[in-house]
Amino acid sequence: MRILGIDPGLRITGFGIIDWLGQRPVYVGSGCIKSGEGDLPQRLGVILSGLQEVIASYQPQQVAIEKVFVNVNPQSTLLLGQARGAAICAAVLQALPVAEYTALQVKQAVVGNGHAVKEQVQEMVKRLLNLSALPGSDAADALACALCHAHGGQGMGALATAGYRVKNGRLV
Repeated sequence: MRILGIDPGLRITGFGIIDWLGQRPVYVGSGCIKSGEGDLPQRLGVILSGLQEVIASYQPQQVAIEKVFVNVNPQSTLLLGQARGAAICAAVLQALPVAEYTALQVKQAVVGNGHAVKEQVQEMVKRLLNLSALPGSDAADALACALCHAHGGQGMGALATAGYRVKNGRLV
């Protein structure tokens, strides 16, 4: 199973691709799409087309994306939501299933602590995928999202989530 993880952002959208082989993840690739400066529609277009290129190149079978958290600044939350929408559209246009995870769920699945800091996420992604160096923070978050999905997320068949709810980053 090939999974594309996406960490949406208006300036930088991270992506990470892993293969799930049996019970272990294998690193395939990762990077960032930088939308630059300019008008919002053009920046969203850069995210959409950039992720379409990633999907065409790597041919993932499933997509996992981080959910938007509510910011102190409502304008920032709105802009992040629009970047996330462009990322979801890139997957939906290729008829790929999309699973969504909160940052708490991703950190809990990868680090074991839903309130882990970025450096902890980077270190665990490096260890879990046997990387020679720490990935950049945006790529690490995207890889962590893919790992969260692989470790029993929606659609993998490893963990039926119907009838459960999430409490403290765990299914109960």
